[in-house]
Amino acid sequence: MTEMIIQARNVTVEFGGAAVLDGVDLAAGRGEIVAVVGENGTGKSTLLRCLAGLQPPAAGEIGVLDRPPADEPGFWRDVVLVGDEPAWYPGLTVLEHLELMASVHGGSRLGAEEALESFGLAGRRDMAPPAMSTGQRQRLSLAMALLRPSRVLLLDEPERGLDAAFRARLASILTAYATAGGTVVLATHDPGLARAAGARFIVLEAA
Repeated sequence: MTEMIIQARNVTVEFGGAAVLDGVDLAAGRGEIVAVVGENGTGKSTLLRCLAGLQPPAAGEIGVLDRPPADEPGFWRDVVLVGDEPAWYPGLTVLEHLELMASVHGGSRLGAEEALESFGLAGRRDMAPPAMSTGQRQRLSLAMALLRPSRVLLLDEPERGLDAAFRARLASILTAYATAGGTVVLATHDPGLARAAGARFIVLEAA
């Protein structure tokens, strides 16, 4: 029987008295990729924030790794969220951002040099992130997330700014992460990426 890593039951979120999520259920097991799809405004990003412990639901229950999600260091040792573009460290290059991530987390799944190659950033190693294109910065965000040790990966529109060739590469990277025992939940507007990664789909509709 598959070990359940994420379980969300009857999750409801309201903003200004209006429901954004209304009784949503989601379950994801060890080694599974789940794609959350739906039109804009159906609450995909909000659901990921709930799973990350950044948005308390008005109703429902959420468990991640057998505990409620919480914005605290113990939780973030196991869980990685890639959402809005991070604040880049002034004066640090692409390579230095990767090395810093590995150092802060006491080890890495990939070496910094390997991450540069895997995410197509070897030619940008000495650049400052703000000087790069949107797609290149997104690849760096993903590289920093996949470099560090984790058990759960939460991705909000990871395809943002990526060309078709790298989307195919990303699907392979996510498949490898899941094959190694990780659990992935991604909110996406690209069902092709999700299918290529072997994801199970959950469709959100307007509340």
